[in-house]
Amino acid sequence: MRKMLVANYDVCTGCRICELTCSFEKEGAYNPRFARLCVVTSDDGLWSDVVVCAQCENPACLRVCPANAIARDDERGIVVVDLERCTGCGLCAQYCYRQIIKLYSKAEGGQAYKCDLCDGRVPCVEACPTGALRLVELEENVAIRVP
Repeated sequence: MRKMLVANYDVCTGCRICELTCSFEKEGAYNPRFARLCVVTSDDGLWSDVVVCAQCENPACLRVCPANAIARDDERGIVVVDLERCTGCGLCAQYCYRQIIKLYSKAEGGQAYKCDLCDGRVPCVEACPTGALRLVELEENVAIRVP
């Protein structure tokens, strides 16, 4: 069954604890640049929302990858990047409709990275003080609307 993180902007305060938790979990450093999700706040500061990977049913990132480095892991219900195969061309990031796939710098290897739901443990959800993030399982044919 397909899984994804869902954010509720009505309760998101924009504290960015989820970004810091994610970057520490994945890279061992509190650096939002390495987070697999992104907090966006309106220019007037009245609302914040968390942009997360939709773990798309028919992902554009997978379809455009010339190295076949992106695949659906049906067992875990997510879309994953194989860093060994990734050439760092950036097409996946360019075609991601949520703009949530990122690339390491060339000095760091240049590969693409994205949310892999931390094998279902999702520390970003656990760390969210307002409960704005949650992990959900989706029906097979549920489509996620493009914002």
